[in-house]
Amino acid sequence: MSTSSHYSSPLLNLALIERLDCLTRQFGTITIPQPVWAELTAGEDGLREIQAFRRSDDVTVVPVDRSSLVRELTTRLDSGEAAAIAHALDIDADRVLIDEREGRRVARRHDLDVTGAIGILIRAAVDGPVADLQGELDALRDAGFWISDDLFERALRDARTD
Repeated sequence: MSTSSHYSSPLLNLALIERLDCLTRQFGTITIPQPVWAELTAGEDGLREIQAFRRSDDVTVVPVDRSSLVRELTTRLDSGEAAAIAHALDIDADRVLIDEREGRRVARRHDLDVTGAIGILIRAAVDGPVADLQGELDALRDAGFWISDDLFERALRDARTD
């Protein structure tokens, strides 16, 4: 997953397969907490796509206060995930983008709707911008994103039945 840490991995993975457009198509506006942005721009992988994505009027990078919630979450999660969850709660976000299991578990415990890179691609396959979900999932794997065979097949089924 290159040099990024957990929360930034869904954004980085979508950048690596050049599918960040799926986010703005699905959600309109995207808010990226500053700690996540710092993780995304720390490495070189996908940097050009990430910077181009940031130039969109639909993407905003926001500071996140070191609240007691952020400090508490940081004991279990990395700073990006903690900031993302705390910020999502602060703004009553529709959804938070996290791929890692523990981050998803914590977000759900706080009643947040969670999706990840695969969920974004499934929805894009159902709604039209992604015509070849299998090809996109293969590209994710090629970029270093681990997808079990069961999850790969389930994603293809979900896209066909939604």
